Amino acid sequence: MQFHYRGYDSHDPRIKPAAGFGIDRSAEIPDEMDVLIVGTGPAAAVVLAQLSRFPSVNVRAIEKRPGRLAVGQADGIQARSVETFQAFGFAEEVIQESYRNVEMAFWAPDPENPANIVRSSRSPDDATGISEFPHIYVNQSRILDYFLRDAERAPGRATPDYGVEFVTAQIDPDAEYPVTATIRYVAGEREGQERTVKAKYLVGGDGARSTVRKALGHRLEGDASMHAWGVIDVMSNTDFPDIQLKCSIQSHDKGNILLIPREGGYLVRMYVDLGEVTDANAKTIRSTPVQDIIATANAVLHPYTLDVKSVAWWSVYEVAHRVATGFDDVPEGERDSRTPHAFIMGDACHTHSAKAGQGMNVSMQDGFNLGWKLGMVLDGRAPASLLHTYAQEREVVAHDLINFDKEWSSIMATQGDDATVVEEFYTKTFEFPAGFMTEYTTNQITMGTEHQELAAGFPVGKRFKSAEVIRRSDNRWRHLGHFHEADGRWRVYVFADSAAPALEGTPTAEFAKWWQEDPASPRVRYTPGNGDTDAIFDTKVVYQQDYTEVEPYDVPAAFKPVKVPYGLIDINQIFAAGHGRDIFRDRDISTDGAIVIVRPDQYVAGVVPLDAREELVEFFAGNMIEPAPTGPAEYISDLEIADRASLAIHVED
Repeated sequence: MQFHYRGYDSHDPRIKPAAGFGIDRSAEIPDEMDVLIVGTGPAAAVVLAQLSRFPSVNVRAIEKRPGRLAVGQADGIQARSVETFQAFGFAEEVIQESYRNVEMAFWAPDPENPANIVRSSRSPDDATGISEFPHIYVNQSRILDYFLRDAERAPGRATPDYGVEFVTAQIDPDAEYPVTATIRYVAGEREGQERTVKAKYLVGGDGARSTVRKALGHRLEGDASMHAWGVIDVMSNTDFPDIQLKCSIQSHDKGNILLIPREGGYLVRMYVDLGEVTDANAKTIRSTPVQDIIATANAVLHPYTLDVKSVAWWSVYEVAHRVATGFDDVPEGERDSRTPHAFIMGDACHTHSAKAGQGMNVSMQDGFNLGWKLGMVLDGRAPASLLHTYAQEREVVAHDLINFDKEWSSIMATQGDDATVVEEFYTKTFEFPAGFMTEYTTNQITMGTEHQELAAGFPVGKRFKSAEVIRRSDNRWRHLGHFHEADGRWRVYVFADSAAPALEGTPTAEFAKWWQEDPASPRVRYTPGNGDTDAIFDTKVVYQQDYTEVEPYDVPAAFKPVKVPYGLIDINQIFAAGHGRDIFRDRDISTDGAIVIVRPDQYVAGVVPLDAREELVEFFAGNMIEPAPTGPAEYISDLEIADRASLAIHVED
């Protein structure tokens, strides 16, 4: 965390100074706004937190509930989501309060006595080291708390408007405020009142029964599995030895259980197989009482017993695999002539089983994908055409998710004495539920793979897989990707050639000079002249040499950004090898060097050589807008700084 560069401040650095619409945020929902978010579920909370970091954007989120979510249905947090939490600044806090999954145990009928179950095998949770972050379990309500806290701490100071529901909306793409929405107060002094508000963009994160989806004329299409599951969150005493491990438990003829330990050490979630649903038994199964679910769980666990002391939450559900007919408001035949003004995310556009732990995780990535794009467009940094890429990218992810979940749900419902099928599928497909199979294809914000061999460990279109480096400023080893904040900036990682750091005469130095000074350089073209020199592009350099051979004064200015208002030079963006850390080795980066471009949502946008010029110019010209002309940055002089009483530090004996 870097701070004090705007001046010394002893307050919590996680709470940013209010700016823009955050300075005097109205308690009343305005008549006109930039973005109206419906719902405060995982996807919506991410968008709210992201847009609050764009204080020039007037964003409001309405929620039908009268207050925060108390009991969330989702609980599984995949490693990709924890990477996202790191970008928003609260990964460590979540990990500390969560249950951390390290392995999965598989139980099957005892070959000697099939009426009993025995542990057949164990599988480590992440045997290949796909992420430095863990797979954890924590209640959805806590995740929402963290994102909403982040939104309130960000410069935009965005907070939800509870007790307000979305009724309907009409969209006129030619209007200044294309969205005309009707909202209704359902709690508080104004309960029952309706009013009309206008917005430039409408974002629906309002669940599987999404009113926004219906207003856009979309529907969920797909099929429902004819298999029912009872899900119970219980506190219990038991002699089952793996009650605090994730387990797949398969009985001979009593059904199956997926057991998920929860945070806190006492709470456990069980997905209990209730059998096939037919026309004859559908009503009965759907009304299964919790006592019967517990009885079925005991039958599956035999010879072990489960003595339930408290039920925190429970439900009965049938698996539904459905995807919305569209993710925004633009008809397919009009994509060349108009841009989107309304979007749906999360359960509003894809539904599936809960057992693969994908609902909340995929929803948050929907929100991360959309949030920065809205912020860039509304802040005047990107063309509105950028918003087409949301549906283009996330519809593919949704269909891949449904296909995976159909197979996983079918395997989990398998009866019989052989548990190896479940274990083999779990191990073989681990990368998908962990959140790392998403691979965006070439589009406006993702390059081709012509130069992939220069950095094979950073596949274009996939998330940036962090690795350890030595930060030269303090000689500490750090994960490079952990510096990627959800601030809407592009990341430009320059992996230097094999020559030592130099101000000129090397491919790295020549690129740095062009990037820093040439009028055609994207950094020069798209960075406002009166702010930080890294306001748009967070540019870092990683040298192949040991950190003891790298001196900051040998590093070009392009890698030492300057901060307003004091003109402070940031030397924290210089990295090297050392203490066994070698990112060139670990991520198969060419010793000739490479440039890795990473999108604001942590996905690799491209890999190019150090002499790339036209490729970078053309790429960013397709997704960015030059800012209005501004004067050069004005820095406070040494004398002005000395005159400021706020900077004086008085020490009293």
